[in-house]
Amino acid sequence: MTEKTEATGKLCVIWSSGDPDVAEKLVFMYTRNAKLRGWWEQVRLVVWGPSAKLLSDDPNLREQIGAVSQAGVELQACKACSDMYGVSDDLAALGIEVKYMGQPLTEMLKSDWVMLTF
Repeated sequence: MTEKTEATGKLCVIWSSGDPDVAEKLVFMYTRNAKLRGWWEQVRLVVWGPSAKLLSDDPNLREQIGAVSQAGVELQACKACSDMYGVSDDLAALGIEVKYMGQPLTEMLKSDWVMLTF
């Protein structure tokens, strides 16, 4: 199998799991590598639901999300979810764009984005 050299398409990863292993060993690893290795032209990671609280509470994951961002992955979080957990300001301080995600998610689903959920 040959490695793809030209990135194509748009990938949106919805991270909703409250499990730190899912974050570290799946979500962060895949999104970072997908961008660095050019598997996708555009990679977006959306923090949704329990993952918002987990990210706010876990210092190791907060450190790792910085490497994901530095790789060029777009970071967004659902404001309604993060407000429910009281962590919107914490996520914004990590450089995550915190906004209401219902309409943006619907637009991505109706367009040419590939969606992956963890």
